[in-house]
Amino acid sequence: MSHKCERPLVVRCGAFGDMVLITTLIRDLNTRFGCEVDVLTSGPWSSPLLRGHAGVGEILCVRSRKTPYWLSLDQQRVVRRLRSRGVGPTWFCDGNDAARPMLVRAGFGPELIVEAKDHPLLPGEHATQQWRRLARILPAAGARVAGPALPVDAPGGCHLDIRDEQRADLERWLRARGLASRPLIAVQAGNKRTMRRGLRRLAVNSKHWPNERWAAVLRHLRAHHPSHAIVLLGTGPEFDLNEEMMACAGIDGLHNVADDLPIPRLVALLAHAGGLITVDSGPAHAAAAVGCPQVVLFGRASVSLYRPWGSAGADVKVLTGRLDGELSMLGIDAGEVIAAWDALQLRP
Repeated sequence: MSHKCERPLVVRCGAFGDMVLITTLIRDLNTRFGCEVDVLTSGPWSSPLLRGHAGVGEILCVRSRKTPYWLSLDQQRVVRRLRSRGVGPTWFCDGNDAARPMLVRAGFGPELIVEAKDHPLLPGEHATQQWRRLARILPAAGARVAGPALPVDAPGGCHLDIRDEQRADLERWLRARGLASRPLIAVQAGNKRTMRRGLRRLAVNSKHWPNERWAAVLRHLRAHHPSHAIVLLGTGPEFDLNEEMMACAGIDGLHNVADDLPIPRLVALLAHAGGLITVDSGPAHAAAAVGCPQVVLFGRASVSLYRPWGSAGADVKVLTGRLDGELSMLGIDAGEVIAAWDALQLRP
């Protein structure tokens, strides 16, 4: 029989933005139990995003949940670690059951698990509000709760810590790029669909906004913030997209950093920047989590559910549009983005 572990476990295998949002649940469980919260997750972004974050304990990460167990050394390693760790109160926050076999193999019974699917979203509820609601629910088997009851009026939204080594890395990086003495404005035009190969990547991308509109916004930023450096964010595959935007804008002072922006550096950069213009994306949630003011372009996603919301309370302007009667980012024109930016309360 597996031995008991009182430390909470959160199971969440999501995209970059999903993992930022789940910090709300981690923070509340950390407060309620008075100990660190372990996380079972997947994806190359989760560990570098959460490592060292206040309240986060051990991060158990697998590359793929769908690979057959006998072929997946990652899954086997995680199951061994869960067995040695011991079973205990668990919050299962995935929309599918791909990660569940690992819990079953490690001896976690249903009486130990709070299922997110059993507590669906309420009308108009934000994702972080759902996670906070789950933190107030205990598994059927119960658990020792060392911490205080969670206050109803505690600040909502997600939060990310910036570690000293992140700040030091960012300082070195800014100096190397000649940006150490300049205020920054960040722009995130791409998203995970942009990284997919093939000529149809933009045609099927509901978060694609045309280069000529980005170019108009970039020209406005350069004209109205002449002392600022404008950094174009992204991952490696988004580098070419940024280059196309820069060529379309035809101005100086743009810095394409998508080829050199690991996640810890990205988060530190967002904590340093004066403001951000972005599509609905993971970096938008990270920016909110570190208090970066932003203008966010939404396509088909629900604003009430996924509006960037950080506990720091930074100013966030959300824009939506319609095309042929349907929600579409293509229904947002450059003038709307420029107007929202000019009304944004930037960080000094």
